[in-house]
Amino acid sequence: MGMKDILASGLTQPGDLRVLAQYWLFSNQRRSAPQSSLTNTRRDQKTMQRCWELLDTTNKNASYIVKELDGELARVMCLFYVILGALDTIMDDRALAEEDKQSLLRSFHEKVVTPGWSFTGNGPNAKGRVILTDFANVVEEIAALDSDCRNIIVDICQKREIGMADYANLAAASGEILISTLEDYDMYCHYMAGLTSEGLSRIFSATGKEAPWLADELELSNSVGFLLHKANIIRGFRTDVDSRRLLWPREVWADPKFGNGASISTIAQLYAPGQEARAAWVQTVMVMDALQHAPDTLDYLRFLRDPTVFRFVAVSAVMAMGTLELCFMNPEMFHKTVELRVAQVARFTMEPNSMRDVAYLFRDLARAIHAKLSPKDPNFIPLAVSTSKIEQWAEHYYPSFVPIVQGRSRSHIIFNANARDPQTALGQAIDDQVSAEKTLSATAGART
Repeated sequence: MGMKDILASGLTQPGDLRVLAQYWLFSNQRRSAPQSSLTNTRRDQKTMQRCWELLDTTNKNASYIVKELDGELARVMCLFYVILGALDTIMDDRALAEEDKQSLLRSFHEKVVTPGWSFTGNGPNAKGRVILTDFANVVEEIAALDSDCRNIIVDICQKREIGMADYANLAAASGEILISTLEDYDMYCHYMAGLTSEGLSRIFSATGKEAPWLADELELSNSVGFLLHKANIIRGFRTDVDSRRLLWPREVWADPKFGNGASISTIAQLYAPGQEARAAWVQTVMVMDALQHAPDTLDYLRFLRDPTVFRFVAVSAVMAMGTLELCFMNPEMFHKTVELRVAQVARFTMEPNSMRDVAYLFRDLARAIHAKLSPKDPNFIPLAVSTSKIEQWAEHYYPSFVPIVQGRSRSHIIFNANARDPQTALGQAIDDQVSAEKTLSATAGART
């Protein structure tokens, strides 16, 4: 987000100017932070410089948060995301012959470690085509990685490519990717995002940034990927339908209970005139399905100890929650891809600096979703429960009646004296008593 974007947003949304100015100062401070040594990151090597250029060109959002990581971890993540981008490019390229696509996808883990390998057979309009044409640079840098990190990337690539090849084959046979059930939907999200999150956890552990056992927290890692990917699938509904990627499960959108007993035969009918209520109730199920992964995501974040790793995951998670809030009960989502306001993106980028910050952001966004609920919605109660679980999580670990304020003592929390909650008042009384005892003890010692 550059100065032009900030000024343009400020002119259209004057109320956002303060947040945008804060963001500009925030991002300037991070850009001026000292860079890690060239030896650790290989930034002095032309091949690694090209890999960073490929990430900047094809995935700007990932590039921004990856660059905040420290030293060697940033380099590993750059290569990991570039390789994932190459896989996505092959799968999504409709100009590529199906036989060639299947061969490439199912053997791509071998290509990653084949010296000098590159591919120029993509269609001219394929997004990410440049990654494959310059892939020899990526291969060279993968070879220079620590063996543990290299093996993790190759393993995740091999697992992911199997599912991608299967879905590409399905699309070639029927002309579309059609997800039938919620169970199939979870399987699709596992291949597209769950495995990516598993790879991230394993890399965090392998580089020593996080505890070794984090690599084995597969269920929590999977949930993080699910939350992020499902939010993107909901937001990209219209683009996906127009591209014949029918990722919302047929089990949900064709359910007669959302249309007064009448079913629909195609998902495109959701944005037809007169189907607004059905579309809203179907969307509720999709949002509710995504929100079920929020508590697990918060649990995962609570385990992270490295500040840069925490922000790397937290910013993406908060963006996903913000996307769900943006889309929920928003009829425009069925006609175009909606976007978060620039000021919202700035806020979600700046604020997740501690677990308490993230918990309260999740809570606030869950409350905003709950506020939009309609009593007429068939899933009114289940979705209310889903949002309440997020609030319960935040209140359990970071109770609102115990605000953290500046105090003289560093050994315990200073309670808010202005709060009316009896537990807070009791805590304040205890704090005052401890302070008085320390003062009395110090005075007595001075006299003797």
